[in-house]
Amino acid sequence: MLYDTLARPLGSLRVSVTDRCNLRCRYCMPEEHYTWLPRESILTFEEISRLVNIFTRLGVSRLRVTGGEPLLRHDLPRAIRMLRQIEAIDDIAMTTNAVLLDRYAAELKEAGLDRLTISLDTLEPDRFKALAGRGRHEDVLQGIRAAQDVGFTGTKLNAVIIRGVNDDELVSLVEFGRERGIEVRFIEYMDVGGATNWSMDDVVPRDEMLEALERAFGTIDPIEEADARAPASRFRLGDGTTFGIVASTTVPFCSSCDRSRITADGLWFTCLYAVDGIDLKEPLRSGVPDDELEEIIRGVWSGRRDRGAEERLAEEERGPLYQVSGLRMDPHREMHTRGG
Repeated sequence: MLYDTLARPLGSLRVSVTDRCNLRCRYCMPEEHYTWLPRESILTFEEISRLVNIFTRLGVSRLRVTGGEPLLRHDLPRAIRMLRQIEAIDDIAMTTNAVLLDRYAAELKEAGLDRLTISLDTLEPDRFKALAGRGRHEDVLQGIRAAQDVGFTGTKLNAVIIRGVNDDELVSLVEFGRERGIEVRFIEYMDVGGATNWSMDDVVPRDEMLEALERAFGTIDPIEEADARAPASRFRLGDGTTFGIVASTTVPFCSSCDRSRITADGLWFTCLYAVDGIDLKEPLRSGVPDDELEEIIRGVWSGRRDRGAEERLAEEERGPLYQVSGLRMDPHREMHTRGG
């Protein structure tokens, strides 16, 4: 196991397979048009598999496939089958908006995908269209049904909560998840990537969410987790229903963060807030052997000091991480490119 300067292990890896998405969510991709990564720069499935193999030598055992929207990547189940062959990987999850999940759920399950995290910020179709820029609400619901029909368990439902937009749906989202045996995770609105209209006034803090849910459900008990590295704080209602809150904005979990992410074109970011990534594609494609790639990764992680969310919290006047002009300078600053 490899540790950084703050004794955080390299345990979880997020791999983006595309920077493209079929929605335009206001907190991630609010613009209609973007500069996409050149297709020739996108890692092949073989290159991804090779990199993941190297990362497992240093302790990675949990893998999450992300985008953009990963189901836009052609033949994605083939990538899952390849990754499933890596013995050191205990868990392969995928984050998706589920618009295309109805079409691919069975094949993904057969390929060896363990779990799904599905994004759904609202239960109201009109509000969904306003938030996501597309009227695909029913497609998402069909995707959720398909995932359950083919046998996926442990599914999480992610909802980014924005004040005055969908903060009145906390109770209904918990009930939606309870009826389907799906754990809902509420995410505080974050100031990264395309959230160029972000304001701290729009953030609904974890404690405020809990107060609203307690008014509806009564006493809520925190769940003591054996694994402190999980990003969500989890809670239990009186009837046993569980839910989580990812409070990266107001209660950062930098001290236990063991996650890093590889973009679709092979940049490795050791923090979501990092300014620069480490180019793994160039040595990968120039013939550098696995042992040397391993040493590059080892050297970067052993010197890691990232505490991006904590540093942002300490700022006196906190605004969006980048304005639109700053985002357009480098597509790797976008949330959909970094893999969220």
